[in-house]
Amino acid sequence: MVLIALWFVLYATFALVTPPLLDDADSVHAEVAREMVQRHDPVTLYANGIRYLEKAPLLYWSMAASFRLFGVHAAAARLPLALYVLALLLTVEGLGRRIFRSARVGFYAALILLSSFGLFIFTRILIPDAIVCLWLTLALAAFWHTEEQPRPTLAPCLLFGIACALNILTKGLIGLVFPLGIVLLYLLVTRGVKGTANRLLQLHLVPTLLVFLAVAAPWHILAGLHNPTEGHPLGLNHLGGHWNVPLPTLGNVHGWTWFYFMNEHVLRYLNLRVPRDYDTVPLVLFWGLILIWLMPWSAFLFKAIASVPWRNALRRKGMNEEGRARLLLGVWALLPLVFFSFSTRQEYYVLPALPAFALLIAKWLHDEARQAEEFQLPGGLVTAGQHISVVLLVCGSTAAIACTFFVLHAKPPSPGLDLAALLQQNPGDYALSFGHFLDLNAQAMGAFRVPLVLTAVALFFGSYACWWARRRYKPHVANLALAGMAYLFLIAAHMGLQIFSPVLTSQTHALAIAREIRRGDLIVLNDEYEAASTLGFYLQRPGPNGGEPIHILHGHSANLWYGSFFSDAPKIFEDDASFLQKWTGPQRIFLWTEAGKAPSLPAQAFVISDGGGKQILSNKMNKK
Repeated sequence: MVLIALWFVLYATFALVTPPLLDDADSVHAEVAREMVQRHDPVTLYANGIRYLEKAPLLYWSMAASFRLFGVHAAAARLPLALYVLALLLTVEGLGRRIFRSARVGFYAALILLSSFGLFIFTRILIPDAIVCLWLTLALAAFWHTEEQPRPTLAPCLLFGIACALNILTKGLIGLVFPLGIVLLYLLVTRGVKGTANRLLQLHLVPTLLVFLAVAAPWHILAGLHNPTEGHPLGLNHLGGHWNVPLPTLGNVHGWTWFYFMNEHVLRYLNLRVPRDYDTVPLVLFWGLILIWLMPWSAFLFKAIASVPWRNALRRKGMNEEGRARLLLGVWALLPLVFFSFSTRQEYYVLPALPAFALLIAKWLHDEARQAEEFQLPGGLVTAGQHISVVLLVCGSTAAIACTFFVLHAKPPSPGLDLAALLQQNPGDYALSFGHFLDLNAQAMGAFRVPLVLTAVALFFGSYACWWARRRYKPHVANLALAGMAYLFLIAAHMGLQIFSPVLTSQTHALAIAREIRRGDLIVLNDEYEAASTLGFYLQRPGPNGGEPIHILHGHSANLWYGSFFSDAPKIFEDDASFLQKWTGPQRIFLWTEAGKAPSLPAQAFVISDGGGKQILSNKMNKK
């Protein structure tokens, strides 16, 4: 009940309604679900009226169901992901309780995930990676149940197949690659090749495969049938020592099957995907960010990883049940990281490893607490925990001092001042999901005084309480203090995101347009669709009452690019000549643009909305 209550406060109250949906993936994915409801089509995904073929459907099905129940708004879009997080916490708690025969390990593991920065921050945007964590955890929990049985029963094998199928429907082929890869590596290490083959034959492979196909296959078959190849698109070719991917042309475009499996899986992994409109996080940063996503629990990460019996596994020495459990978690933690080390990657691709890391850390913390409670002093684990608490106190105090410095020296912005005007733009960092936060400077910090104060209080008193309790041989109390610190920090982080949100969303501009727009008016976006995708969601464009899709000027790229080559795609992409013709015509135009980047306009432009570094311009005044 404690976990559910903490989840409810953090995920199901203020976090559902604030901030507004953000531009890019957040609102694009909500818009795909909205158009799914509008079109009554659960098979083919659409965004802005154009086929959106690159994603698996489960997240969108979940949001579409929520929209049907509660209406189309931001809270309804966020509710399914919040519920998936709750299911993940309960599944991890149950796995920790079972795999290590300890209720406290399960509680710690769920608490670590709940209070970790990575899980929280990457559920502030509507991406499916937390759901991947859920199905992967469920699959491996089912597999561990078979490991507890000399002759595995059918039920856990079927559960494994269902979890893998749901994961494929969530994130594509990694939903199968990760659980199968982890299981096979674990079996090979613990049983050898022959033992692995014999064990696989005991795992009811035929019924497991059948239930997997029954869940996963129907949508894939229907998506291929509903989106066939058009015309005569060219295939891959190898010229000049390099693989080349020919680009589609209007009416000559590969269908869903080629695009989804080849382009979005194989070619993306090989960094050959078209269009080439994506960045990849540097490898060192990708691995290093694990410490950020798990903080403050990452202080115990190295001890937890060292507890995995790697040496015994490599030497094929026998391991007890606890050793095998640690080994399974170690393989689980490392496989996603190694897999993405050889491909393009985003910083949130590490999320599937977080439940394994949380369970390993939870087990180490439990052993430390048990050693202290049994008065085995001075025990090695207790001493190590005390040393780690000193490091946490130093780091927490230093960060608290830095926050206090900004609170005392950064002047609060003048009332009504646009936060975007205080930022130093670093477009090279925008490959990161929250890269815009790197635009913050000392001048802008004055707008964040309240979350900075809360962060300073949380970091100092939380790390101090952890140090104080561990010095008195009370690691359990220290762990609860750390969880409280992390929880308060996440609330502060959410407050900071709310303050920063005008830079990340166009919702206020959508509301300004909504007050003036009339039937027949046109909205044009001077950039890629993702730059202001909140306009589509909040204005419900394309709409059920004939509202035309948003037109795009200077942005024929990104997620709408491939689908635009199908013959049924709406003609929404404008060039300078067609846009200027519309601007000077009788139709009223609302133009979204970044401030200072508006195209050259031949007639007077009226400012409808301005803020967050963005503007809405119109070619005509409002007719009242």
